Amino acid sequence: MGQTVSISVTAESVIKSLDQTEIPKNHPKINNIQAQEIPPECPMHQKHQAPKEEKVIVSECPIQGAADVNPLNMMPAANQKPSPGQPFPLPTARVTSSIPRAVPSPEGKTHWEYPSQQMFWNAMLRKGWVWQKEDLSAKDMDDIIKIHNANNEQAWQEVLKWEALHARECGNPKLKSFGGKAKDFSPRAKIRNWMGYELPFDRHDWIVDRCGKDVRYVIDYYDGGMVDEKYKFALLDVRPAMDSFDNVWDRMKVCYMRWKYEYAAGLFSKQTDKSN
Repeated sequence: MGQTVSISVTAESVIKSLDQTEIPKNHPKINNIQAQEIPPECPMHQKHQAPKEEKVIVSECPIQGAADVNPLNMMPAANQKPSPGQPFPLPTARVTSSIPRAVPSPEGKTHWEYPSQQMFWNAMLRKGWVWQKEDLSAKDMDDIIKIHNANNEQAWQEVLKWEALHARECGNPKLKSFGGKAKDFSPRAKIRNWMGYELPFDRHDWIVDRCGKDVRYVIDYYDGGMVDEKYKFALLDVRPAMDSFDNVWDRMKVCYMRWKYEYAAGLFSKQTDKSN
């Protein structure tokens, strides 16, 4: 027993002596070296306190809480599965657009693909759309996807008209990325609304790769009334964003060209009326 006590005392004295050697000579006396007895501002406190948890850096994705969003189209991974309670089955086939991709897809595809009807349905549910069973039919979904595709094809054709101003610089522009900003109205749309016109029902920002140069386009979609036989109904206002000198200069040139054409057309109309 005596040996046991002496050994324990010796071990305790060794532990105390080791702890005391870590304390600076001019440090106030500490009876029991425990984290709770050491002031937090004291450098010695850092050796006895539990390690702090590291801060978790949240990804600065434009869509909050969507870390798996594709930055090229601001959409999550393709979901081709039927949603819970879906009233009817929907096709999962996708249509290839005429819009070339600046970067080929992982599958090696060189043109953008439109979402399938099932993907479009799931995307609308994700945005908060809710329907009663009798509100929407499979035929309606087929028409909606065709209207969506026609709007995008029309938008690309309008972009190509602007890009024709730079045909010598780049004869093969491609779409690099795009994203929807339905409620983020452009300054032009706001001004039109102040003048009494309706606001667009949707807005897209497209980044076009002009042979290595990124050019942003703003596209406002306005309600055009009835859908025609080509599934077109939207009125599109497509123009380069005023975020660079080249874009501003392009818009000034086109504005002058339109004025010149309308002025010449007006003179021709007057001369025709006089001759008659």
